Amino acid sequence: MSVTSPCLPGTSTPVPVAGVAVVVPARDEAELIGRCLDSIAGARLRLSETRPEVRVVVVVVADACTDDTAALARRVEGVRVLETAVHNVGLARSAGVAAALAELAADGLAGDAVWVANTDADSQVPEAWLTAQLADADAGADVVVGTVRPDFADLSRAQVAAWTARHTPGVPNGHVHGANLGVRASRYVEAGGFGDLDLHEDVSLVGRLRAAGVSVQASDAGEVLTSGRRVGRTRGGYAGYLANDLLA
Repeated sequence: MSVTSPCLPGTSTPVPVAGVAVVVPARDEAELIGRCLDSIAGARLRLSETRPEVRVVVVVVADACTDDTAALARRVEGVRVLETAVHNVGLARSAGVAAALAELAADGLAGDAVWVANTDADSQVPEAWLTAQLADADAGADVVVGTVRPDFADLSRAQVAAWTARHTPGVPNGHVHGANLGVRASRYVEAGGFGDLDLHEDVSLVGRLRAAGVSVQASDAGEVLTSGRRVGRTRGGYAGYLANDLLA
């Protein structure tokens, strides 16, 4: 894979981000999708205050849902809902990214000037989520690996203590989470996207990007709050980590 610089021709200045694709896969998330989309709206508002020229597209991929996830998401202004039945988080994320990139491309926004911000439907992003990722992107990062924190209200005291012991505030651990992952659109496409993976599709993508030599930035500036549930929507994943590995 060839890697080209995301810089303006003849300069060392990175191409400024002009379009953002926010992609949220969801499966039976009627209970939490509202909180997630409200938080994204807050992040969009914060971005608009400093970067009003940046176009933001939000796509929720309701994959194989049997509840009201899609209907609830459609009630939120500025959110596009894509319904699929692939039963696969990698394919669901990929479909969402493709739809968002196509919408941005129709406005003439593509390649290095577009940023893909990924989160999950059981997560809540902070207001600084998009501004923090774009600050790293505009400084030259191709990928931002963000931290996540489980909702302590969902955990036992022992789990909270174990999680806290493993995490130092202000020191990002570099772990890859689909709930808080940003990538330049050009790099995403070059790497082949998330692919047909129902587990660790995010880890696989970042692994391929690192192997290609792109710039990967670990950051806790836009730490995402995610559900602390023990049973996730895919086998394993973060819920599996909390249920089986955290106290091991």
